[in-house]
Amino acid sequence: QLQASGGGLVQPGGPLRLSCAASGFTLDYYAIGWFRQAPGKEREGVSCFSSSDGSTYYADSVKGRFTIFRDNPKNTVYLQMNSLKPEDTAVYYCAAHPIGSVCRRANYYGMRIWGRGTLVTGSS
Repeated sequence: QLQASGGGLVQPGGPLRLSCAASGFTLDYYAIGWFRQAPGKEREGVSCFSSSDGSTYYADSVKGRFTIFRDNPKNTVYLQMNSLKPEDTAVYYCAAHPIGSVCRRANYYGMRIWGRGTLVTGSS
């Protein structure tokens, strides 16, 4: 299973780091994606990490501000979010698929394992 954590209230422009910890399986070769869903909006793929080759993928809306990376010993993928904007407010979810190339799909479609969401609120 996947456990997402790290959400909270942050002022615009501030940083926040989300964690996605896997248990019961290792993330080797997996695609691990972060998604978010704001009130009244569809879920969107934010970022994806391919453990098969270390490639990273980002939505245009977060490029240059968010960074996804994996800590192998901790079997955890992080989403470092900088320069947060009010429009980043959403429930964030992490998800995984056993094939890393899933990251190349539009909106990282087809993730098989989902964690519970964590709320990020960007507000002054």
